[in-house]
Amino acid sequence: MKKVFLIAAVSFLTMGAKAQSDKYIASMKSNIAAIDTSFKNPINLLTLANKFERIAIAEKNQWLAYYYAAFCQVNYTYMEQDKSKVDAIADKATELIDKADALMPNNSEISCIKSMIASAHMMVNPMQRYQEYGPEAQSYIDAAMQQDPANPRPEYLKGQGIKYTPEQFGGGCAAAKPVLQSSLDKYNTFKPASDIHPNWGKERVEMLLSECK
Repeated sequence: MKKVFLIAAVSFLTMGAKAQSDKYIASMKSNIAAIDTSFKNPINLLTLANKFERIAIAEKNQWLAYYYAAFCQVNYTYMEQDKSKVDAIADKATELIDKADALMPNNSEISCIKSMIASAHMMVNPMQRYQEYGPEAQSYIDAAMQQDPANPRPEYLKGQGIKYTPEQFGGGCAAAKPVLQSSLDKYNTFKPASDIHPNWGKERVEMLLSECK
């Protein structure tokens, strides 16, 4: 009889865990699907960041929820017109990505977000901040490439940065094009680990390359 009760208890716990997992996946998919359209109304990115953070708090051990919260947060910094607000928004992104990093150390996707955050701080005042944040952004890109050489996003970020750097400082389309092309080649073979793992950037790379023709 005890064995029957034990089997029933295990089955109940397994079913409960699966239901929780299904709910988590469904919530993540729904919010991820909303990211692209949120760029048309940027304040929605902060709303999504809050939703992802709530998922992360509920799930506790799911690094991807913190990752997407930081992703939405840092992308909003690039569209915030009031530069006096950017540092605080970027600092919140750092808080979120650090929690993802604690759950999944040495991850290429996380390093990409850290590079984006450093770039956000730099763009508040590029002339004054490049010496501090430029090398930091590049160091995270370098780390991301080493952590996963097949990941197309580090080269996307690197190529984008080169494209928008003045030619007299080694930037421009001619310098960016081979980096962006290498990124696109990787996108063409890249397969995310699951439906909710990062899979963004390809359309942006294609657009940047088209601008460099």
